[in-house]
Amino acid sequence: MPFEIILAPGAVRSLRRLPAHIKAEVKDALEVHLRHEPTKVSKSRIKRLRGLSQPQFRLRVGDIRVFYDVTEAAVEVLAIIEKAEAQAWLGEKGTRAQGGGIG
Repeated sequence: MPFEIILAPGAVRSLRRLPAHIKAEVKDALEVHLRHEPTKVSKSRIKRLRGLSQPQFRLRVGDIRVFYDVTEAAVEVLAIIEKAEAQAWLGEKGTRAQGGGIG
């Protein structure tokens, strides 16, 4: 069953600001990687974020990072940001997992 892809308002704004060719790459990656297997970790594309309860995953699309959570039927895209801003965004918006350190 395909997952519904839901973009947070901030992610929609970020996507709109991207140059057309990068926006197309990101949209394609969302369809290809998140529609059917959003939790399938790969060395180059999808990474499960450890030590955080939110966001749960990161999708890499060139120099763009897509941070998202997965529920039973939906993928909730929280942010679409450039690689250079990713660590700062995680530090500000990421939610640490209960009971623990990074692991």
